[in-house]
Order: sequence, then C-alpha cells, then structure tokens
Amino acid sequence: QVQLVESGGGLVQAGGSLRLSCAASGRTFSRNPMGWFRQAPGKEREFVAAINWIGGSTYYADSVKGRFTISRDNAKNTLYLQMNSLKIEDTAVYYCAASRLLGIVVVTAQYDYWGQGTQVTVSS
Repeated sequence: QVQLVESGGGLVQAGGSLRLSCAASGRTFSRNPMGWFRQAPGKEREFVAAINWIGGSTYYADSVKGRFTISRDNAKNTLYLQMNSLKIEDTAVYYCAASRLLGIVVVTAQYDYWGQGTQVTVSS
C-alpha cells in the first residue's frame, strides 16, 4: 500500500508558476512509476505527466509539454510537478498517482494509488 498526499496548489495569475509536491509513504516508493493527473469541473480526469521509477524517463500530455516538468526525489519519497506559464485552462484539481506496473505509465486505469488532490486555480 502507498499513501500519497499532494500539496502546493493555490491561486495564481495566468503566466505564473506553481510547484506541486506529492509525499509518499507506505511500501517502497522508489519502485513505482508515478504520474500527475488533473480534473476540471464537469470534465473527466486527464493525464498530465508521468515518470518512471528512477526518474530517467518522462512523458507529458501535449497540452502541458514545454511548460510543466515532472521530477522525483526517491530519497525524500517525493514527486514534484513544476508548472510554468500557467493558463486559465490549467485550472483543475491535481492528483498524484502511483502504479504497480513497470516502466512509464500514462493510462489512468493502470494507476493503483491516488492522493486526495490539490486545487490549482489560474486567474486572468
């Protein structure tokens, strides 16, 4: 079992930056591929970014490529999402997730553990 707790959300103006963190506890965090997802009101949860267990491989949704950076510090059991050049359409609840699969995982259904989410609101 892996417990995940997100933090770092908040209100920011368009063009600004935020860094989300996801603290993991429980079974060995460093073995799990991790990801960030988001869900806006009235929309389905969507993939944002993923990283493999060692941090050497990453993958991004086209909508955030070049603006967001996913990273992890296995020594601190923490996953990060650096979000730059934020847009109003980035407003959503952001979730971190961990998978029991190997490699890099981009499919929502293949994630086994989820955090409770943190709200990101981008204003004009």
